Amino acid sequence: MLKTFKGGIHPPYNKELTKRKPVERAKLPKLAVIPMSQHVGAPCEPVVKVGDHVKVGQKIGEAKAFVSAPIHASVSGKVVAVEPRPHSSGTPVMSVVIESDGMDEVYEGVKPPKSLDEMTPDEIKNLIREAGIVGMGGAGFPTQVKLSPPAGKTIDTIIVNGAECEPYLTADHRLMVERPDDVVLGLRAIMKATGVEKAYIGIEDNKPDAIKAMNDAVKGFKGIEVVPLATKYPQGGEKQLIYAITGREVPSGGLPMDVHVIVDNAGTCAAIANVLKTGMPLIERITTVTGSGVKEPKNLMVRIGTPVGELIEQCGGFNGEPGKVIMGGPMMGVSQSQLEVPVIKGTSGVLVLKKSEVKLFEPMPCIRCARCVDACPIHLLPTYLGKLAERGMWVEAERYHALDCIECGCCAYVCPANIPLTQLIRLAKNRIMASRKK
Repeated sequence: MLKTFKGGIHPPYNKELTKRKPVERAKLPKLAVIPMSQHVGAPCEPVVKVGDHVKVGQKIGEAKAFVSAPIHASVSGKVVAVEPRPHSSGTPVMSVVIESDGMDEVYEGVKPPKSLDEMTPDEIKNLIREAGIVGMGGAGFPTQVKLSPPAGKTIDTIIVNGAECEPYLTADHRLMVERPDDVVLGLRAIMKATGVEKAYIGIEDNKPDAIKAMNDAVKGFKGIEVVPLATKYPQGGEKQLIYAITGREVPSGGLPMDVHVIVDNAGTCAAIANVLKTGMPLIERITTVTGSGVKEPKNLMVRIGTPVGELIEQCGGFNGEPGKVIMGGPMMGVSQSQLEVPVIKGTSGVLVLKKSEVKLFEPMPCIRCARCVDACPIHLLPTYLGKLAERGMWVEAERYHALDCIECGCCAYVCPANIPLTQLIRLAKNRIMASRKK
């Protein structure tokens, strides 16, 4: 029996649109809008000014906090603005705007480092930090922080997240099929940096070609095992992945390190490999542009800072009248109100749905069917938390572990009364966190 977790759902996956399409290199953006906040933690401070000429890979944002990651120019050209610009989060973010000169000139400081075998663990972590590597699965947690657990926390297992359980998205799938050796090289760097000798690569069984490619790539590397997983959403959630593969349960309010595990996305591993091979920091990523609202869905290698509208144009433009543009997948992605928002390090997909596919539902009273309880992968009581949120009972919501919610959307998806449970619990989490800061 394939490994998995308790709870979860089986939404239509709709990956056929792009799962067999090789990654194409997207055109350079004419105007790259590069936000100084693309990760969890403190935003970067711009280190360039209007009028400066920058080259590809040059640092343009300095990270001055431990939980942060530097940001680099993704195109060569002239800095034409340093100002707040629209961001996929919905709030304008300080950004460096570069007018591309079309030359794609690489910064002189970008050079391959010494080989992985010659590097010390601290040198690997510093290389990852200076390259601005963050989690590529969407969360955007700075990778070097994850590889530096506090004193007293021991790590014995690394898990590579190749599940890609969100419907429609195929960026990680194509990466593992086309560049499996890079995923393994990045994983080996993580293992050496942390001193861990056991690693797993978890992949859902709806990607048999990726499982085969990764199995071929790990041959000869001791301690690395590919684990086929049941196809179920949210199989790629950190806690669900850890439980499925190791049987360990991350405690309430805890982190993977509390059960001696680090989880990194397959794309993160490939980004580390790229730095090891070329010295080029994180300036681009694979993004799936898909959905019924796009004429020609594709997997594109995209420079950070490329406006979403340009990507849709490179996929033939809109197919009919668009109803919704989502950054990410349909379950956890964020709807966008403008096409000027740029691709950032965590943008795994751009999903466009036709207007005819987008429906608004009117919530009805809860019928206490408990489907949300069955579906919740964290084993919460979503309908009860939703009621507490509606009544503004934040203390009680915290007592019932609202902060453990991963906002996967399973509860809202299965609710026959169309109650926006995920949104209500997210509201409760925001209010609880705000009260803690007072």
